[in-house]
Amino acid sequence: MTGVEVIVAALAAGAAAGFTDTVSDAVRQSYTSLRELVRRRLEVRGDAAVRVLDAEEVEPGVWQAQLGEHLIMAGADRDEQILRAAEMLLAQVDGQGGPVSKYAVDAREAKGVQTGDHNTQTNHFS
Repeated sequence: MTGVEVIVAALAAGAAAGFTDTVSDAVRQSYTSLRELVRRRLEVRGDAAVRVLDAEEVEPGVWQAQLGEHLIMAGADRDEQILRAAEMLLAQVDGQGGPVSKYAVDAREAKGVQTGDHNTQTNHFS
């Protein structure tokens, strides 16, 4: 995964994990720390970048493309502190039984995409 993909995946995993009762305080703290690091980095890009970060927390996945662009423009994908924090959060969430690293899907321009275990799908494309 690229630096941006790691950061976006960690933010999404942390946001999703935050809604469960079973997540540890360490995961919550790691997520909060990562968001603060990213927020500080994005603040130089202006309010729009910070709003996208906030929107991503409420609707993980919906704003990923825009957030990724802002992260790249702000240089977050090259910030070692942010990357370490993101990798640590992913490891923590994955260690608690989360499906964080099981699938890495890039569905740009894809048709008939299905992700998961034990699925059946029939497609007829013209």
